Amino acid sequence: MKRLVFLLGLVASLSSCTKEVYLFSSFHEPASEGLRFLYSYDGYKWTDLNRTFLKPEIGTQKVMRDPSIAQGKDGTFHLVWTSSWRDDKGFGYAYSKDLIHWSPERFIPVMEYEPTTVNVWAPELFYDDVADQFVISWASTIPGRFERGQEEENNNHRMYYTTTKDFQTFAPTHLFMDPKFSVIDAVIVKRKPSDYVLVLKDNTRPERNLKVAFGSQATGPYTNVSAPFTKKFTEGPSVAKVGNDWLIYFDSYQDKTYDAVRTRDFKTFTDIKSEISVPEGHKHGTIFKAKRKILKRLVK
Repeated sequence: MKRLVFLLGLVASLSSCTKEVYLFSSFHEPASEGLRFLYSYDGYKWTDLNRTFLKPEIGTQKVMRDPSIAQGKDGTFHLVWTSSWRDDKGFGYAYSKDLIHWSPERFIPVMEYEPTTVNVWAPELFYDDVADQFVISWASTIPGRFERGQEEENNNHRMYYTTTKDFQTFAPTHLFMDPKFSVIDAVIVKRKPSDYVLVLKDNTRPERNLKVAFGSQATGPYTNVSAPFTKKFTEGPSVAKVGNDWLIYFDSYQDKTYDAVRTRDFKTFTDIKSEISVPEGHKHGTIFKAKRKILKRLVK
């Protein structure tokens, strides 16, 4: 009996050693400071590592906004970010094995074929395990291209995307989503095979809130856009799978708070603001999992 208890304890100990943690890529204002991280063991309570790990060196304004990270099959972490508010026709890119030592930064000019492009905002990385490739989506404005409501032509966004297997060659840029309104900050979530959710911001003046749409593959099309599940003046969604629940974090920028909702079906959403803790100053990033040894090195 004692031997059984010992073996069970050993298994639990080994499981704990190999357990993954949640990391949240982040930035603070001013965005010229660079890449930050939060970490969490439960997906609810977050701690700031209180330092920067990569200073932006490319782009017109040399900022690092909206850092998005996804890990490849070989363990490499890939990072993309918004490099300027205006005038850039691409985004920043770098990669790392440990989130500490980074490759030289590169500028990926995904919208250079559209000379009137106003901006490239919030590139979002998603690893598509079905096609064994990365999907990168972002919001851009091309004046006069799409119908608009109250939006100015320079603020009438649509979502675009490209794909890559190696971050050396990229597929031609295509329109990712035109929901017939200005849309930004779109995050791909895979629930199960042939079942994907897109969490997005309706950026129109009457709305400025978060909604979801649904598709059968990572690259869309995404349809059946929902009613909003947040109030106005919310943006920058980030999604984490915690147990059987999906937590959607977002920036309530008018209130200057970071909030979250919980869902299992992306149809009903429960406000969990009272259950979470997000450090002050944190701005739009993405949530991903990493091994504990990665976090230990980041802390050191």
